[in-house]
Amino acid sequence: DIGSRAPTPYEDALFGLGAVSVTLEDAADDPVLEPAPGATPLWPTVIVKALFGADTDAAALARAIEETFPDGPRPRFETLGDKAWEREWLKDFHPMRFGRRLWVCPGGMPAPDPDAIRIDLDPGLAFGTGTHPTTALCLEWLDAQDVRNRRVVDYGCGSGILAIAGARLGASSVRAVDIDPQALIATFDN
Repeated sequence: DIGSRAPTPYEDALFGLGAVSVTLEDAADDPVLEPAPGATPLWPTVIVKALFGADTDAAALARAIEETFPDGPRPRFETLGDKAWEREWLKDFHPMRFGRRLWVCPGGMPAPDPDAIRIDLDPGLAFGTGTHPTTALCLEWLDAQDVRNRRVVDYGCGSGILAIAGARLGASSVRAVDIDPQALIATFDN
């Protein structure tokens, strides 16, 4: 917990020490509301977490962090078990209904409604499962529209969920666009 200190020096130092990833988390349960354009707000107090490879010497890493930030918080270490972390989220992902007939189903799970229009979805490392409110609202809106013989654009496609919904609902043409290469891979795979 770095409190109200600026996190950038910690992020930079941890990456410099070989971190695979660095995550900033809210230390107290303070909301970050809609920021102004171009603003990147953070919480008043922040926790910095870093992920290192299993072969990292924790004692040497702790010494290096303490030397870099002698007045900073002492690092704590936790060993994570080896898992397919990119798949771990699936344990909590179940078929979800959007609107009257549209169902998003992970990993080939069946939809409870036999007349459902199914979207078989595996977002991989991309954003988009239908759980985010804006995605859910778009899916509900699409379900309520007659998109047959219409064109659909999924701009910022992530997993391709909205593009796939448009196609499954009968759109004559669907375009999926994103700047994230992982999103394009996931959309293509889905």
